[in-house]
Amino acid sequence: MNYKPSDLDRYFKSPDQNIRCVLLYGTNEGMIADLAKKFVLSVAGDVDDAFLVSTLDINAVEKDVGLLFGEYQAASLMGGRRVVVIKDANNNLTKPLKELFESTSSDTLLVMTSTTLNTKSSLVSFVKDAPFGMLVGCYDDRKQDILSYVRSYFISQNITIASDAFELLCQRLSMDRKAGEGELEKLTTYIGSKKNITRDDVKQAVSDTAENSMEDMCYAAALGKMSEALHAYQFLLHEGEEPVQMLRQMTYHYLRLLEAAASIEKGSTADGAAAALRPPVMWFRKSDFVLQLKIWQKKQIFKVLALLYDAEKQCKQTGKPTDQIGEYALMQIASAAKKLKAA
Repeated sequence: MNYKPSDLDRYFKSPDQNIRCVLLYGTNEGMIADLAKKFVLSVAGDVDDAFLVSTLDINAVEKDVGLLFGEYQAASLMGGRRVVVIKDANNNLTKPLKELFESTSSDTLLVMTSTTLNTKSSLVSFVKDAPFGMLVGCYDDRKQDILSYVRSYFISQNITIASDAFELLCQRLSMDRKAGEGELEKLTTYIGSKKNITRDDVKQAVSDTAENSMEDMCYAAALGKMSEALHAYQFLLHEGEEPVQMLRQMTYHYLRLLEAAASIEKGSTADGAAAALRPPVMWFRKSDFVLQLKIWQKKQIFKVLALLYDAEKQCKQTGKPTDQIGEYALMQIASAAKKLKAA
């Protein structure tokens, strides 16, 4: 069954024993990591409890599916409900999971995470249709979601914030939950023992991370704004993001352009094609996205996707200069966009 991240608070307070399989997927890694932790805590109470929590490597499971069967059906030596976590889940798990849940009645909770699956993936369909499954799409926070989680954060910390400071803070926070929560923690550290946050506190402690998000990098490159794209790329490297992940985000962006371009070929307008995408294009991105649809035709989009796949493949080879490979791919895309705009 499909669930929205905003609908999960009730579950975390009182976990449904009938839910035995959770899949968190989408592009917002921060939200995925945060929710995965909450699922583990809601059942096991401690993410580091070796008796109740087991984390399996997807590569090991693919080589020996018996590892998954064994861990899922194992009973805790100390009693209590167990949790099994699998990161980077993929469609290779679909068939084994069908067999697993048909052969056991264990109440162990399986929590899977993925940033590569989409709504058409077989694993997504399996969890969505399973009566014991919970499917949660995790995408970049919408503005109202940012307002909600920021407000909840300060309530939990027993801190008040002036209305003008709250508005500025929400404007500056990244649409990625992980980056946003990092900024909130930095802000609370900055104010120390104070219990009220002012606009000046926000100005001093919180950087404008929204200008340096992966999405900003994608939009800048696709619009031919090379300097902005490279600035965002370098910032993300400095923040610890991997070139492969940035290339995957760029690939995701061009796959959305491809989907919209296909809709236009069938008779839709650029505005209509953008509006029909799921998840939808954010309102403040829509004009730029529509402009990109005028720049990029299907033929050129396929070329970019091939370039990105090749760059990611190179990055996975031992000894390759991954930072430079990612940067060069970005430069090629931005350069091509600039030429297409001028044509």
